[in-house]
Amino acid sequence: MKLYIVPTPIGNLEDITFRAIKILKEVDTILAEDTRKTSILLAHFNIKNKLQSHHKFNEHKSVEHIAQRIKSGEKIALVSDAGTPGISDPGFLLAKTCIENKVEVETLPGATAFVPALVNSGLPCDKFVFEGFLPPKKGRQKRITQLSEEERTMIFYESPHRLIKALKQFAEFFGADRKASVSRELSKLYEENKQGTLQELITHFEQKKIKGEIVIVVAGK
Repeated sequence: MKLYIVPTPIGNLEDITFRAIKILKEVDTILAEDTRKTSILLAHFNIKNKLQSHHKFNEHKSVEHIAQRIKSGEKIALVSDAGTPGISDPGFLLAKTCIENKVEVETLPGATAFVPALVNSGLPCDKFVFEGFLPPKKGRQKRITQLSEEERTMIFYESPHRLIKALKQFAEFFGADRKASVSRELSKLYEENKQGTLQELITHFEQKKIKGEIVIVVAGK
């Protein structure tokens, strides 16, 4: 038996794969970051399997038990609210525990926000570093200082209310004329991909009400 890690759409529900739907219909239990959000997706595709909550606040207590359930024959899939579990979402700990317990892990290919954001940016895609969410407070400035010497394209996730702060910090440490791109609401109705210098992006987004999931792509040194 194996653990199935199943990516879910980052916005547009039509971005799920046929194989993901097939696996979600076949398993005994679907572990979900937020069962309310996952219920909407499952209802859309008429998937009626048992849902169980699995998030960063309870996963440390449950991963060993889940691995043993799979070993005893239960078919289990893991999903997050959006995108691929393990990429800035719960998933790493369960995959690691299953591998340590000789339980096979099969990860389906699928949606991840940073890939379209990177390609849309017009910045080099051959080498890049994925930073995910920077620390909100402690350690944030230290990490940005370290990245000021990074030569590869850099990818960050950010919340809407911290976008301007992040862009201003990047401008301070990387230079206001550094090329960058901001993608938000990817795959949704109001998707926006804005490219320019960090200063141009600050000017653009200071004049807007910012909503949605944010991916910032910044050119390397």
